[in-house]
Amino acid sequence: MKRPSGLEEAQSPASDIRVFASSCSMHGLVHVFGPGGPMARRGLWTTAVLLALATLLYQVAGRVRYYGEFHHETALEERESRRLTFPAVTLCNINPLRRSRLTPNDLHWAGPALLGLEPTEHAAYLRALGQPPAPPGFMPSPTFDVARLYARAGHALEDMLLACRYRGWLCGPENFTTVFTRMGQCYTFNSGAEGAELLTTPKGGMGNGLEVLLDVQQDEYLPVWRDTEETPFEVGIRVQVHSQEEPPLIDQLGFGAAPGYQTFVSCQKQQLSFLPPPWGDCSSVSLDPDFEPEPSGPLDPPRPSLGPSPPYSLIGCRLACESRYVARKCGCRMMHMPGGAPVCSPPQYKDCAHPALDAMLQKDACTCPNPCASTRYAKELSMVRMPSRAAARYLARKHNRSEAYIAENVLMLDIFFEALNYETVEQKKAYEMSELLGDIGGQMGLFIGASLLTVLEILDYLCEVFRDRVLGYFWNQKRSQRHSSANLASHPSLCRHQDALFLSTHLLPRHPALDGASASSRPHPDILDVASPHVFPPSPQIKF
Repeated sequence: MKRPSGLEEAQSPASDIRVFASSCSMHGLVHVFGPGGPMARRGLWTTAVLLALATLLYQVAGRVRYYGEFHHETALEERESRRLTFPAVTLCNINPLRRSRLTPNDLHWAGPALLGLEPTEHAAYLRALGQPPAPPGFMPSPTFDVARLYARAGHALEDMLLACRYRGWLCGPENFTTVFTRMGQCYTFNSGAEGAELLTTPKGGMGNGLEVLLDVQQDEYLPVWRDTEETPFEVGIRVQVHSQEEPPLIDQLGFGAAPGYQTFVSCQKQQLSFLPPPWGDCSSVSLDPDFEPEPSGPLDPPRPSLGPSPPYSLIGCRLACESRYVARKCGCRMMHMPGGAPVCSPPQYKDCAHPALDAMLQKDACTCPNPCASTRYAKELSMVRMPSRAAARYLARKHNRSEAYIAENVLMLDIFFEALNYETVEQKKAYEMSELLGDIGGQMGLFIGASLLTVLEILDYLCEVFRDRVLGYFWNQKRSQRHSSANLASHPSLCRHQDALFLSTHLLPRHPALDGASASSRPHPDILDVASPHVFPPSPQIKF
């Protein structure tokens, strides 16, 4: 095929499509726009280039559409560590209140709401507790605090904890933190509260975790007066193993440990990572548990937080949502709920808080997304009977109890890591931006032999076309207007007309009538009577 010579290319403007086609790195253009060659061959090349472009656009559109759907995939991986942070362990006695600590004033205020007692049944219930009835003239207190009731009458850890060891080191009640749940007053080991250093373990297996010997104090259990939703029929301890970032939800997620058994809990750490929108639905923003009676308008600035918000967790979000709902319905919160609202009184518990919370749970009104990062612990439980006959005699002498009491009330809990390896469950983007660009580049190279620099060449050519065709058109218009004005100003007929207007007076023609006049009446030849209307003959018209 004959290509244009260097002189022809130099004479052609840069916006010429033939010049661009001869130098562009995109395949096929030179066969379509280049000079020479039969028309059939050029038509075949045109068809091939158009089909390649159509296929490229179809493939690129599919890749872009797939990227816009924001797919994700889940990867499961097992990793090893030399040291793991020990989880938080929350313990609750299934019995919420000790019978020996209840008073007539407690029954007056909390009996109908918490125990299902009628006022006429208080005397009989006190007799069942082994206490004398209320004295004559008994006057209840003007106010009552439910949280103080559970703190005073709940099972004390100092009485329940018979022995405690962590990795062979002695521990005690000072290593536990008091926390209120829906089951009452509970205790958390290794909570990390108030900046306490978290405990770690360098080994897995028994003897490298927490071992506690507990007394459930079954003789302090309340008598079952009538069957209610809050009436416990079992005996033992409720346990929840959780991370320090989330509060305990032990009434729903805890497992039981029964007296007369040693319960082994083998744990395995799992780290979960989820993606935020639009790839997933996770969140890392904590929900404020305090209810705003008058929500701020869309233009009002958000209310500043009074303190650092806790890390977002699924359980924390649910508790905050429940606290906001109960505060909006009842003007108070239950004692296990976070927030700054006052704790509900026993009548508010019975008439408003419990019904509102049950209705909310049935409607599933709280929609909490998964946290973007969380830690949970898979557990395997096994149990053996304890104590043996020989151990029962030893424990009875050590704790000044009978062997029957030891068999019915004492349990042992052993919590440890199975191994120091842990699992990671991570959501990942199924299609990254780099993969999209790589696919587009691969399709461009496959179908049209182009690259990113080819795109720059096309953009540079479009700039040349805009400069030569669009801007050049306006430049030519302005140049032609200036040229026309210059020609009009320098026309020769216009110059002669200006000279005739300024002729000397002695060159003007004389009227014939002046020739026959007498010399006396003839004016001086150098004096012109400009007042006479017949001085000048009619001027001839000037034609251009």
